[in-house]
Amino acid sequence: MNDVFYITTPIYYVNSHPHIGHAYTTIATDVLTRYMKLFGADTYFLTGTDEHGQKIAESAANSGIEPQEFVDKISQEFRELWPHLHIEHDQFIRTTDSEHKACVQQILQKIYDQGEIYLKEYEGLYCIGCERFLDEAELENGNCPDHQTPPEFYKEQNYFFRMSSYQEWLAEELKQNENWVYPGRYRNELIQLLKDPLQDLCISRPKSRLKWGIEMPFDNNFVTYVWFDALLNYASALDWPDGEKYKKFWPHVHHTIGKDILKTHGIYWPCMLKAAGMPIFKKLVVHGHWVVGGSKMSKSLGNVVDPLAMKDQLGVDALRYFLLRDMSFGEDSNFTEELAVTRYNGDLANNFGNLMNRSISMSRKNFQGYVPPAGKAGDQEKELHESFSKGVQKCREYIVKFQPHRALEHVSWLSSKVNKYIDTCKPWTLTKEEKDRERLGTVLYTALDMTRIIVGLLDPVMPKKMCEARKNLGLGEEVLPFSSLSPGLLVPGTELPKPSPLFPKMQVPPAEEENEKNQQMEKSSNNSEPEENEWIAIDDFQKMELKVGRIKSCRKVEKSNKLLCSEVDLGETRLRSIVSGAAEFYTPEEMTDRQVLVVANLKPVKLMGHISEGMILFSDDNGKLVLIEAPEQVNPGVIVR
Repeated sequence: MNDVFYITTPIYYVNSHPHIGHAYTTIATDVLTRYMKLFGADTYFLTGTDEHGQKIAESAANSGIEPQEFVDKISQEFRELWPHLHIEHDQFIRTTDSEHKACVQQILQKIYDQGEIYLKEYEGLYCIGCERFLDEAELENGNCPDHQTPPEFYKEQNYFFRMSSYQEWLAEELKQNENWVYPGRYRNELIQLLKDPLQDLCISRPKSRLKWGIEMPFDNNFVTYVWFDALLNYASALDWPDGEKYKKFWPHVHHTIGKDILKTHGIYWPCMLKAAGMPIFKKLVVHGHWVVGGSKMSKSLGNVVDPLAMKDQLGVDALRYFLLRDMSFGEDSNFTEELAVTRYNGDLANNFGNLMNRSISMSRKNFQGYVPPAGKAGDQEKELHESFSKGVQKCREYIVKFQPHRALEHVSWLSSKVNKYIDTCKPWTLTKEEKDRERLGTVLYTALDMTRIIVGLLDPVMPKKMCEARKNLGLGEEVLPFSSLSPGLLVPGTELPKPSPLFPKMQVPPAEEENEKNQQMEKSSNNSEPEENEWIAIDDFQKMELKVGRIKSCRKVEKSNKLLCSEVDLGETRLRSIVSGAAEFYTPEEMTDRQVLVVANLKPVKLMGHISEGMILFSDDNGKLVLIEAPEQVNPGVIVR
């Protein structure tokens, strides 16, 4: 990993108010930055607002105020939101900043002087929502696919950037650099886009149609196309071309974006950089969308979720945890209040919160309020130490790969492992005999020490809650260095304050579907006599062929919020395709590489266009599906008896 790390969010368009999609991108970037700091990197985190273009002008007109007044107001909403979500950026840039305007004009002039910008008459279909011209092939039933509105026909003179001349270069760069765009499927999407001829990019708007924008330096009858303006913020913020920040951080720039702006960042932006003679970004990190009711969350569709409202309900840090834990980078994720509360109760209240409370309370009770002496480590402790040593490095690997969801899944697994360790060792039984006191101390010390490591791993995600957790462990307020996240470093004799509950359990709000189901069940039970269990014979059971399988890959089924399609190794000459209704509980990446139990002799069926050749077994824990896993040492294909 580099010692220097520069990361940006997209700058958010201020034609309307911030929503949970903006919050997710910014929180994710904040979390990644905090982890990189924890690993020892010198970081710089940029965010801001995009304030020019036709939509801004129209929104301002509809509000009855001037564009500058309008963008000042909305931009301030974004600026004020981030501290409420525990986001700590290094710089907040606005495209109406004078320094940014000067940078845009300087780069435009440079590219123009090179002969890479020209004037021509153009006609085409223009989407105001996208603020760009669309090809016929991009339309869905005559509408923009993102905004579901028909584009308008425009015919006018404009300046064009010779983007087509960079097609061959860009295609080769994408082909040669597998890690340039993450996840890889978005790199493949860009490669596919470049198989068609790349059109020159219209980079101006006539003032006769739009006055709100940065004036073209070589023709004051035009303003700059909003995307050409906005993308340059990543360099102007660092005082391009001679600023010390630019020299230090630009070679290490990473862009975090949503998949809806892949084309602008993955095609427009590198071509612009190449034309300007600037180094290309180091990495483009692309995430999916939060989906509500089967549709992408967006202002134009009116299905946005207010991040401040969710913050007030869940708590800031719990909201940060849910957003990072439940969205796999690159995949869409379903957003409901029920899922957020279920994740909170499962991971934070019942798992980690319970671990912290029980380990501190038992230690205070039995060792006069102090961390007990470590004692001699047995096989159980040594195994736990090894799991945590490997686990800490595993979490680091996931973060460096831009997989925070997998890192948090692993942290949750480590927490469960300590809870299981406590349950197995039964420290409450060791309090009865004096001869067991050393063992009692060892068990409780180990539980506290592992809890300390988990707190350190969760700090970038939940900074305020983990500060409370450190106080509960007697560790003070300072963030734990990554080098200290090793077993055995908790100091015996450390005073343990009375713990305050970090994550009180929440009531899961019932979904309408669930309410109806419960009502039907209640009605049925009131109108009928209880039925006896329906038993099956052993011969019937033996007809079922259960095998151990290993999930090699997994993906979401398009147009379904519930289905996942897994490729499973059952020790055969080919992989089996199996569809499971688990997408509300597991991401595709959480399913991958798991050892599972499979009903192997089910008749194949077709679900949402996918053939399913078996059934992966889950348990139903009060409506939550939990994957039933097989031991790692069992080979795929082994029959379960």
